[in-house]
Amino acid sequence: METLQRLTRRQVEALHAIGRGETEARGVSLNAIAAALRVSAPSALSHVTPLENLGLVARHRGKSRLTLKGRNTHFEYQRHHRIAESLFSSLGLPPEETCVAAREIDLAISHRTIEEVCRARSHPAECPHGEPIAPCRSAGRSG
Repeated sequence: METLQRLTRRQVEALHAIGRGETEARGVSLNAIAAALRVSAPSALSHVTPLENLGLVARHRGKSRLTLKGRNTHFEYQRHHRIAESLFSSLGLPPEETCVAAREIDLAISHRTIEEVCRARSHPAECPHGEPIAPCRSAGRSG
């Protein structure tokens, strides 16, 4: 099972909160993660600890930072989500509904399947919200 498929929605949200909040100089406090998730600090910790155990997050002096594996996993999640949005957009869903529909499958779909969807969609450059989609690893944007 791929790392992304092992994560819960809340763990992905914690990964995103850390990635969005960290800087080169500082990690993200548990209270900041809790605020981003709108949960208590102990609840936030219950989402961050499995990320640490998977090697996606490193904590030092109470601050969390994404590891290289964590950054790559977060990047892959965004790619899965945006390609799924693109698929639902091609089926006629409006942009605000594509995000909701994509969240129903983006954690369950494998990298292999998402690559097939990307190829079938002729390698979309961006999602319906205008966010960029990185090209497939195996075959640039040539189709």
